[in-house]
Amino acid sequence: MEFSGKSVIVTGGGKGIGRATVALLAARGAQVVALSRTQSDLDELSSQTGCHGIVADLADAAAARAAMVEAGTCDILVNCAGTNVLESLIDMTDDGYDVVMNTNLRAALICAQEFARARMAAGGGGAIVNVTSIAGHRGFQNHVCYAASKAGLEGATRVMAKELGPYGIRVVAIAPTITMTELAAAAWADPQKSEPMMVRHPAGRFATVDDVARSIAMLLSSDAEMVSGAVLPVDGGFLAV
Repeated sequence: MEFSGKSVIVTGGGKGIGRATVALLAARGAQVVALSRTQSDLDELSSQTGCHGIVADLADAAAARAAMVEAGTCDILVNCAGTNVLESLIDMTDDGYDVVMNTNLRAALICAQEFARARMAAGGGGAIVNVTSIAGHRGFQNHVCYAASKAGLEGATRVMAKELGPYGIRVVAIAPTITMTELAAAAWADPQKSEPMMVRHPAGRFATVDDVARSIAMLLSSDAEMVSGAVLPVDGGFLAV
């Protein structure tokens, strides 16, 4: 029960990595507030984990701020909310750009801002984990806006660590490889696309949501108290080869 007595906000908590993170941290003793766009996802998650759910479309800046105010002052923030629109640079649309950047980058910055303001008012301390992607490190076709959003969040993570460190707030990021969420399953369903990627993983597989959730918990544990401003690949060795 290493997170007993800790309160945690998880964005994107209704599905995928966020859902697995809510379940894991709750199982390890945390009081979790899950933010999601879908009430039914939150209802099911609450019945399974005891978390408190808040419905919010984080792509809406005002809704993101309101949700964080409702969540209140917590010890930990995990920015998991994310989406993708598969478009090439040539085919990129304004709407596709807006939904990806507003969800993946702006919402994470707003949630971190509101979390940090509350922590500073409470005397400091706490931790933020931003979920990015190996797409911010390697060029994948039709991921132009997604890659830009995730690389941008990694740059922002380093700035946050510098600015918030004096207040005792650690900020780190994890960069998962392809993780078998509903979003990823749609993007990588074609074997002609997925198999060339699979063979580039020394681990011989893509990640599961539980792989990523456990890595988040590791970075949030007391064993990682001197880790800040870092980006941890959770990629089965993909970036090493």
